[in-house]
Amino acid sequence: MRVEVVSDLVCPWCYIGKRRFDNAVAQVAAQRATPRASPVSSPAVTITYRAYQLDPGAPQDTAPEPVRDVYARKFGGVARADEILANVTAVARDEGITFNMHDAVRANTLRAHRLLKLVELEAPLLQAAVNESIMAAYFTEGRNIADVATLIDCAARVGFSSSATAEQLVGDGISNGASEGASSITARAVAADLLWAADRDITAVPTFVINDSFAVPGAQDTSTFVRLLTKMSNQ
Repeated sequence: MRVEVVSDLVCPWCYIGKRRFDNAVAQVAAQRATPRASPVSSPAVTITYRAYQLDPGAPQDTAPEPVRDVYARKFGGVARADEILANVTAVARDEGITFNMHDAVRANTLRAHRLLKLVELEAPLLQAAVNESIMAAYFTEGRNIADVATLIDCAARVGFSSSATAEQLVGDGISNGASEGASSITARAVAADLLWAADRDITAVPTFVINDSFAVPGAQDTSTFVRLLTKMSNQ
């Protein structure tokens, strides 16, 4: 079973949805491992992350702005912003995730997505861990995930490092000459993801696309994901 998760790293529901989906995958695997499990074998679930940008106009190299201020501007004032942030923080807490949204800062996620593309190319089994590490940096630690040093640290602390990392993330993505430049590889990969989502009319995240045949929008409850995965594994 192939699952492509369309998400953005500054989307709180993407973090919550990832945790719920991961829990569902673990539950289904555990059920299949029990002695009284169904004789139908459970297929391996291959999960990859596809880029989406909710705020492509966010700055990359200027002093970051508090997310609370951004929400206040977008949703009609500080009181409404605090209400939204408190609600999503409570939901995250129920999933075992700590949100410190008053510390979070606005960030352009292009470089973060390019890092995930680099990980997918060089060490695909680490992509989920790097994804989680970046989101923890943003939502829990209040770090600027547009910053290259921060991203390299997020990858390193879960076991990924590459001599090409900085060039892949900072370069403008323009290839000079016949061979594709190092930064072009990740830039083109992110652009391809954005087009992939647009071709499938995906306009909200997270969206979980299963076997490129149907899409499940939103951070569904873990139990919903379990039912879905169980149904798919029995087909």
